[in-house]
Parts: sequence; structure tokens; C-alpha cells
Amino acid sequence: MRTRIAQKSFVALLGALLVSVAAWAQSPPLSAPPAPLNLQLPPVAVEPPPGYKAPPTTLEKIRGYGAIYVGHREASIPFSFMDDEGKIYGYSWELCMRIVDAVKARLELPNLTVVPVLTTPSTRMMMVETGTIDLQCGSETNTDQRARYVAFSNTFFVTGVKGMVRKSSGIKTLRDLAGKTVVTTSGTTNDVAAKTAAARRNIFVNFRSGRTHLDSFQQVLEGKADVFVLDDILLHGLLAQASEADAYKLVLLDESMAFEPYGLMFRKGDAEMKKLVDETLLGLMKSGEFERIYAKWFQSPIPPKGINLNVPMSAELKQLIKTPNDRGI
Repeated sequence: MRTRIAQKSFVALLGALLVSVAAWAQSPPLSAPPAPLNLQLPPVAVEPPPGYKAPPTTLEKIRGYGAIYVGHREASIPFSFMDDEGKIYGYSWELCMRIVDAVKARLELPNLTVVPVLTTPSTRMMMVETGTIDLQCGSETNTDQRARYVAFSNTFFVTGVKGMVRKSSGIKTLRDLAGKTVVTTSGTTNDVAAKTAAARRNIFVNFRSGRTHLDSFQQVLEGKADVFVLDDILLHGLLAQASEADAYKLVLLDESMAFEPYGLMFRKGDAEMKKLVDETLLGLMKSGEFERIYAKWFQSPIPPKGINLNVPMSAELKQLIKTPNDRGI
């Protein structure tokens, strides 16, 4: 008896369920959810606080101080360097002095004071960013990474990155660097070139850094490192500066690891200064004076020892005289 009652209850429940399903199938579809409201507010103009003054441009700063602060290097022959008495020389330095003349003319300050400031690879960018110096005159490679923080002039030199080794080391090619110790100067881009060259050849090398170019040079000379990787023209300059006995012990490898453009460095975001610097260089290039200055420092005897580097102008730089640009790497 109980089984029959349970069966009747189950049939009744199943029938009710089927009726509900049929009714749901015939009901109109649910409406789509309303589109979300666009609650985005227009940007609010931010007013500077009362009394705020925009920082002065480079030329305004120079006028206010009555001086222009020009960065230079200690031993970046032939770009900017010092003799034993502290006098500054060099290709970059001479180009910068032409820019200083243009600043004097623009500001109508013929007696503007020029303040030389010694910089290093580790301090030069910081000193430009903070306004400690107004113009950096050395051997600065224009890179996209650096251009996020400082500005560069149009390219005024193109160099190759090479290695310098002791003649007795047995190192002839870049593949011979496997397992060797490579030194680069802290704050330069040459470590990237060396690491990239090693990776392309699937070789392992040990890396260390020197405080200055002279420190890195001395590490190779004393056998603390096997190769000093630097811009080839700077290596030629260091050899020219060294004693004859030391220079005889060293040699540059033939292969280049990379090519790099040099630019004069100044504060980023200063269109007025950028225009003045580039127009000055362009004027030198158009007049032929640029080539004369180049020959003076690369194809003539230079201080402090009167050595001639005898480095002709490269095809890349000749092209840049025709089509100037400030493209980095």
C-alpha cells in the first residue's frame, strides 16, 4: 500500500516539474543588464601653488650667475684632457668653447666667466641633471637609455669599441678572450659591448671595473686584467700618453665590438639650449671649420707630448657632416 502511495506522489511531483519547465520555456527572455554608467570625470587642471616659479632655463641660469660651468675630463685624449699644469685641451673642449662664444653673443655678455669642472664617467650625468654643469665636453656616447635623463647634441664623432691587451698575452681575436678577465671603466657603455660580443661568440669571460680610464689601463699593464675594453680612439690616446716602454707592451685587437656616436651633453628638456648647441655645430660643419678642428686634434701633433694620433675622419662622420642628426644607440 505504501509503495503505491509513494509511486503516485513521485508521478505527481514529476508532472508538476514538467509543467514548470514548459512554462519557463514559453516565458519572454530576460532583458540584458543595463550598460554601466560612464563615471569618468574630465581631467582637473592642477594649478601651481602660490609663489611657484618654473626653474630657469640653462641660458637664464648662466645669465643669473654670470658664468657658464663646463664639464671636462682628466685624460680622455684627444677629446678633453689636462696637462701636468692643469691646462685643458681637446677636440670636444674646443667645440665647447665655440658654443661658449655663441652663448656670450646670445646673452650679450662678452666677459662671461667660464668655469671648468672636472667630471668622471660616474659623475658627469648627475652633474648635468642637477645643473652643476651647463655643458659636458668629453667622450660621451649618445644612448637611448641616457637620453631619458640628459640631452645630446648632434653627433660630432663616431668610434669603434675595441680591446687592448698585452702583446705577451697571446690574445689575437675576440674568441681568445674565453676564460679571460675583461676590465671596463665604471660609468661607461663599454661593458655592454663586451658582454654582447662574448654572448655572440658563446664564450665566458670575467668582468671587473676600473675607477678611471687610467686605472683600467694600469690593470692590464700590471696583469690584473687581460683586456681593457674601451672606445678605440681613447685607447689610442692612452697609448700616446703612456711612456714609450709601457706603450710598447700593449696592442689593440683588430675586431670592433660595436660602434658608438658621441654627443655633447646638456640638460634635458631645454629646447633653447639644444637649438643653440646644434646651430653652432652646424655652422662649423657648413663653413669647413669643423674639419679643420678635427685635423688639429686627430691628424696633427697634440699636447702634452706632441704625438700625432694620425686618425683620418671616418666615412660615418663625413656623412654626418652632410646629414647631421642626434640619433643614439
